[in-house]
Amino acid sequence: MKKVVLLQTSMVSFDTFNRLFREVIPEAEVSNLVDEDLLDTLNRNRGITPSIIQRIAQYCVAAEAAGADVIFSQCSSTREGIECARKMTQIPIVMVDDGMAEKAVTIGSRIGVAATAAATLKPTSAALTQAAQRVGKTISVKTYLADGALDVLMKEKNREKHDRLVLDYLRAAEKENDVIVLAQGSMVTLEPYLSEMAVPVLTSPRLGVEKVREILFPCR
Repeated sequence: MKKVVLLQTSMVSFDTFNRLFREVIPEAEVSNLVDEDLLDTLNRNRGITPSIIQRIAQYCVAAEAAGADVIFSQCSSTREGIECARKMTQIPIVMVDDGMAEKAVTIGSRIGVAATAAATLKPTSAALTQAAQRVGKTISVKTYLADGALDVLMKEKNREKHDRLVLDYLRAAEKENDVIVLAQGSMVTLEPYLSEMAVPVLTSPRLGVEKVREILFPCR
């Protein structure tokens, strides 16, 4: 049986990702490494730090030593740390937004990135740029930060208020872009509203898990 280790920085989407893995890759064994302090430190510093990179790399090395066939990073803000970890391990490491970035660049060249944490804007934009470069496409990226919405979701536990705050930014973004990507897995709560948008809005969780399946079972 193939083994996947999920590196998670929040319990907000813990159940969502484990459910998706059971649904999309039921034949895989899934275990979790959860460190909520990573996200807290990222948000306090509004970006990644050397100590965070070191911790992420250590987690990935440990996951490989534990027999993982693939590591899945749930937090898009960890990209710089994951890039470092990829140089230290021999197994594939999939970022949550890898599949989303690949799909977004096939839809349009004007791409909006919506986030509720400033730390996710740069790495998600980088993922889109890298995906575009791999297919030889030129894109423009515009970012939208619903600052404070993440605290509403995580600390106040108010999903309705969180969604309302983010939707205001999405309605502005849909007028300026061909496609919008949601930079965090926690923003999957907005899925019920996305069919109302004038342009495609992509969320990362399912596309990320499907990317893992593609790697584990390339011939299926």
